[in-house]
Amino acid sequence: MFVNRKRELEFLERKWRESKAQLIIIYGRRRVGKTMLLKEFLKGKKGVYFLATADSLLENTRRLSEKFVELTGREYFKDVNDIGKLLQYLAEEIREERICVIIDEFQYLMSLNPGILSVLQRAWDEHLKDTNVFLVLCGSSIGMMEKTMEYKSPLYGRRTGQWKVEPFDIRGIAEMFPDESMENLVKIYAVFGGIPYYLDLIRGLEPEEAIREKVLQKGEVLYEEPEFLLREELREPRVYKLILKGLSLGYESLGELMNYTGLDRGNISKYIEILERLDLVGYELPYGKRKRGRYYIKDNFFNFWFRFVYPNLNDLEIGLIDEVWTKIERDLNQYYGQMFERLVREMFKLKIMDFGQRSVSRWWHRDKEIDAVLELKDGLMFVEVKWKKLKRGEAESILEELKRKAEAFNAKEKRFLLIAKEIKGKTSEMLDLRDLEEIIRGR
Repeated sequence: MFVNRKRELEFLERKWRESKAQLIIIYGRRRVGKTMLLKEFLKGKKGVYFLATADSLLENTRRLSEKFVELTGREYFKDVNDIGKLLQYLAEEIREERICVIIDEFQYLMSLNPGILSVLQRAWDEHLKDTNVFLVLCGSSIGMMEKTMEYKSPLYGRRTGQWKVEPFDIRGIAEMFPDESMENLVKIYAVFGGIPYYLDLIRGLEPEEAIREKVLQKGEVLYEEPEFLLREELREPRVYKLILKGLSLGYESLGELMNYTGLDRGNISKYIEILERLDLVGYELPYGKRKRGRYYIKDNFFNFWFRFVYPNLNDLEIGLIDEVWTKIERDLNQYYGQMFERLVREMFKLKIMDFGQRSVSRWWHRDKEIDAVLELKDGLMFVEVKWKKLKRGEAESILEELKRKAEAFNAKEKRFLLIAKEIKGKTSEMLDLRDLEEIIRGR
């Protein structure tokens, strides 16, 4: 099922319409939907889709030559065993015809032949740039694909566009699950995030049912997914897993993580920087501050897995699913609450909920926290988020407490908002899931 990639397709179609050779880099983490996007784009166009593999370079070259035979009808491509020559001969065949060539999982070719970027540079400069080719290099290793765009890369100055494919936001999740309640959409977001592949796996299941059947069951894809992805991307997954486990347990500052892992500042900073580059870890500062920030697991499924699955792998390995589920259930509602706060901040940042905010941040100081502070043109808006059903009186008490915490701020105007699972007798300063659903689904 292909949904919610309108901006990505518009970008590719716009570049396709430009009357010159194009070299486009498409990248993003595994399972995010890059391949489906490119196959959707290729529909109705003359071109080839080639999936590189970890086989030998010779085998990849042979299969690519077969693709070019299919594209051009020229059998002589089968006798060519050099990628540079293949691209040269393709350039001679296509001339002014608009042809799309997609090379997916390009990072495998980079691993098999470290000089592949220089080969492409030469083919582009000497043959392809004067044709009407539309060449797309797509990869799942974010680190390796970013190397293709660095200043020192042989392709620097030659690419004509790039796009990082991101996970779905809550609107994309809602589009994939048009009949789900808003409460279930929040739960799906909290556990599985916006990765299309994961969302497809749980279609037709209630969120808690999906956890039991698709995450806790040995043999299922999601059971070992984070470990698999870390092994694919990193040389020392053991250290990265230790850091991620620490973050899942609430060790959020550099000092706390150093104490938990036993790593010194230089080493742990290096590992965290790589996790940030892979979009697995993020860093946030409290509103109005330039230091004393907190690290957090940015990927929702990794966050869930390291908090609830990783510590229980020994029991899950021997089939103690019911026992593990009992432990998870005790803390699951609290987890949903934390992720609901994250969702609300994300909706503000993406302007899905738009109050004219210029920035969105959490705020904390000692034992006080505010879930979201919105910087507006004429002041500040303070937001409290509760994963609870509230009566009018309870909601008003929460708002009063929020106003007391906001006394620490100097602002021309202060506005306040409470967002909860359900609020009976809402005022203009209150929203609940029904309001969010109307905003997200446009009802």
